[in-house]
This record gives sequence, C-alpha cells and structure tokens, in this order.
Amino acid sequence: MLAMTGSFVPAKAEVKPIAAPPQQHDIAGSKVRTRFVVLLDRTADFQISALQNPNRVVVDLPDVKIHLPTMSGDKPIGLVKSFRGGLAAPGKMRVVIDVTEPVIVEKSVLEPGKHNTPSRLVLDIVPVAARDGAAPRKPLPQASHVGLGTVQPPLPKPAVRPEVRAAKSFRPVIVLDPGHGGHDGGAVRNGTVEKEVVLLFGHALRDKLNATKRYKVLMTRDTDTFIPLEERREFAEKHQAALFIAIHADYAGSTARGATIYSLRDNVANELRRSARGEALNGDIENRIRPADPRDASAIRNILADLQQMEVDVNKQRSSLFARSVIEYMGEQTNMMSNPDRTAAFTVLRTAKVPAVLIELAFVTNREDAAKLKSDEWRSKVAESIQTAIDNYFSHQAANNPYVAVSAPVDEEPTRQAVPRRRR
Repeated sequence: MLAMTGSFVPAKAEVKPIAAPPQQHDIAGSKVRTRFVVLLDRTADFQISALQNPNRVVVDLPDVKIHLPTMSGDKPIGLVKSFRGGLAAPGKMRVVIDVTEPVIVEKSVLEPGKHNTPSRLVLDIVPVAARDGAAPRKPLPQASHVGLGTVQPPLPKPAVRPEVRAAKSFRPVIVLDPGHGGHDGGAVRNGTVEKEVVLLFGHALRDKLNATKRYKVLMTRDTDTFIPLEERREFAEKHQAALFIAIHADYAGSTARGATIYSLRDNVANELRRSARGEALNGDIENRIRPADPRDASAIRNILADLQQMEVDVNKQRSSLFARSVIEYMGEQTNMMSNPDRTAAFTVLRTAKVPAVLIELAFVTNREDAAKLKSDEWRSKVAESIQTAIDNYFSHQAANNPYVAVSAPVDEEPTRQAVPRRRR
C-alpha cells in the first residue's frame, strides 16, 4: 500500500477543482468524536475495520477513484493523526486512518453525489473509552451537506500483526539491475570501478525501498556476478515487474559530469509494437483458445494484436513518466546532465512487458563524480531521492483520477535526445 499522508495525490502534483461544494469540515471534531469524509467518484460497497497495535481505521473499497481530505502539519485533528490511500490488491482500494488511541467507527454512511458532484463516505470515529462510558460524547461541528443516519458499521476485526498484514498485501515488484559484474568491470577511472559502485548503490536503493514495506524488491544480481544482458531483461519480465531500473555509471571526457536517465528509443518501441502484433496475428489461436466458430479466429487474433500494441504503448508512456519523476527528485540531491531525459536502444530496455529505465548515476571519468560514487552519504541521499520518485510514480498510477493532475501529463512528450551509447 502506498504510504502518503494528506490528500491522495502524488508529491508536487496539482489538485484539479472537483465538481462538489466546498467542504468546510472534511476532518472535524475533537478527541471525543471526529468526523472523516472521503470523496468517491461513484457509490460503492465498503467495509470498515477498527484495529489496534497500531491504532487505525481501515476502509476497504472496490477500485474506485477517491479524494482524501487535506491535512497540513504533523498535529492531529481530533483523533486523526494521519492517513493514506492506495491499491491494496488488484481491484481493491484501501484507506488507512491512523488514530491517536483505540477507536470504533460509531456511524458510517455513503451519501450519493447529486448534480455531478462526488459521493461522500462519512465516518464518525469515537474512542473505545468514550463508547464504554468513560467520557461524555460531544456533538460534532456541523459539516456542510452531511446527514448521518443510524447505519451501524461492521464490528471491528481482531488486530493482525503488521508483518502478517504486509505479507498478505499486494506489493508492486521492482527489479533493480546493477550493471556489469564478474569479469565485466564496466567503466574504470579515478580509482572507481563501475561494477562495484553500482552494486553498492543497488543495495542502498533496495534497503530504502524495503524499509517502506510497499514494494517487493528483486535484484538481477546482489553479488559480484556477471549476468548476460538478455537474462536481466527476461528476469524482470518473468517476475512481471512493475518497474525495471538498470543502474550504471557513465564514461566520457573528464569535464562531463552528472546523472542521465534513459528510456527506450521511439524507433525501437515501434519495432517492438510491430513484432508484438505479428506474434499475435500468427499465433496458434485455434488450439490455444478453441473458438466455437473457426471464423472467429481472425477476429480474436486482431483483438489480441491490438492488446499487444497497447501494452507496448502503455509501457513506453509509463517509462517516460517514471524517468521524469526520477529527474525531478534526483536532481534535488545531485548534479544532472543538461539534457538528462534521453532515449537509447540498450538491450535491457528492449521490453514490451515492463516499464524500464536505465540510470547513469555519474561519470567515473570526472574526479568529483567518482568521489561521490564512492561516498556512503551520497549514495544514501540519492537512493532516497529515487525512492521518493518511485513513490510518486506509483501514487500517480493509483490515484490517476479526475481530481488529480500530474505536473507532466503522460501524453505530453518532452524534448528528448537520442545518442549512440556503449552496449548496455
């Protein structure tokens, strides 16, 4: 699950106006009773659980588009400390509300939207102690367009240990690919060996991602081992990775410095698109699907071909979106090349199944860059910036709804430079 506090939008995103009356009290109340409101793009079934250790309220929904309240600062509002939302599993949206003490949801109601306004899921949260008579109840401040009925939510479920819940939850697979290894040392200069520094960086990024408990992180190599390029790419495809990140260090003249991000060149993506369509059209549909009417085989082939082409297009768009996210956040922690968003035909990027980028961290041929590549402190802060970029990317994927606009739309193709590169 994505861990975001406040409105469920990617970092540095702009929230579009929504077709709903301004909400005066999306979170309102006190330690005695707090109201929490979630906007939905449609009515839907929901399930509510109040859990302890840690104390929280969990709202499970189908895959609807949501908008959470705005909460600034670290100070709790009533019983609510923070909240986050995201895809807990395919087709399943979850909102987690962290609270200051054990609570129950006293009332919950879903108000259908009117006149093209969002539906509103309204929750009244009270402490367990108050429900048991340890504290008097106080009325909530009046919230606009809120009319709670006497709907009784499901009884709270027994608490489950966090590590057990994490193990059962859906987590996107991220494959990290530190370049070179074994007999292939990569670029060497200024006392810096590419295969060594990129492996250390891969470990640092893996540890940052694992600490979030949001992702399943795999590495093509985590020791000084040589892996053929095609096997690295196939490893990501086999594990149905949601992201494939190749990690390298660059080599050029001594004055060149900074990071560069590569995604797949357009003409290569077009080749993959044609290849994918050809495979679908020439596949043995009759034996694999066995259509009732043999005349349907041609129509099925065309449908599968269209889906294959669509998969290539979606992966290219997602790769481009992620590359821009990396440039934005990584650029805050280290130098970037003047034109860091580039395309190439590297072997590891030639995939129609996985969004893939190759990150050149810095130049081993530049003394300052080489020193950074060997610095634990630099690796930590740059790995953290890429982790933030990954969080931002997956937040956009989960929250891509009418209420959210990312700073760089997917269909807006930036100016990109294609350059010949050494084999990756």
